[in-house]
Amino acid sequence: MNLDQVKAVITGGASGLGQATAARLAAAGAAVALLDVQDEAGRKAAGAIGAQASYHRCDVTDESAVDAAVRAAAERMGGLNVAVSCAGVATPGKLLGKDGPLASSAFQRVMDINVLGTFLLDRAAAAIMQGNAPDADGERGLLIHTASVAAFEGQIGQVAYATSKAAVAGMVLPLARELARFGIRVVGIAPGIFGTPMMSGLPQEAQDSLGKQVPFPPRLGRPDEYAELVAAVVTNRMLNGDTIRLDGAIRMAPR
Repeated sequence: MNLDQVKAVITGGASGLGQATAARLAAAGAAVALLDVQDEAGRKAAGAIGAQASYHRCDVTDESAVDAAVRAAAERMGGLNVAVSCAGVATPGKLLGKDGPLASSAFQRVMDINVLGTFLLDRAAAAIMQGNAPDADGERGLLIHTASVAAFEGQIGQVAYATSKAAVAGMVLPLARELARFGIRVVGIAPGIFGTPMMSGLPQEAQDSLGKQVPFPPRLGRPDEYAELVAAVVTNRMLNGDTIRLDGAIRMAPR
């Protein structure tokens, strides 16, 4: 589909990858809805984008909240054909840490936000997209998952995060196969080390050190580079059923 035909909902839209994606799509003429729990940041981000953007409070782990936010966004935009899951957490924790075994509640929280949150957005968005009028190729919609290189090279202390992102990537192909009959594509993006709010909590020296581990370009990825890949996925119908690494050729070490 053309970018100026996009009507997109984006979880985690108040900051980082989600905010950059919303801004990139809107700059090309798309209507965008930012879903998040950061009310002040979400309203500010939507306001900075302009009239084609809206903010909707949404806890991605709450089925009824996701359903309601997606419906409200679709009504405001006059439809829905793209859903991008950017909401996520990267809480570290070893299976056997210095304070004992990892609490199951800590593991479950990461799974709820990263995996269940992605599934609930897919579910709510696809239910609307299946009723869209198909374009010339029969396309009705697109779901984009945000995985991570941790899905493939999880580091020590990332057991919950790596598991969740492997699941996010693992959903892509079966959903693409299932939803093909509706003309709904499903694509994953697996970023490497990106300069997002989660990364900003580290000292600058640590961020610079991580950036230098990337073969090329030797720096942290920028959220706008993730957003550019989203735009490319939107416009290229042959991208379907796979997860694309966006990582500067990095392969993560054990720690």
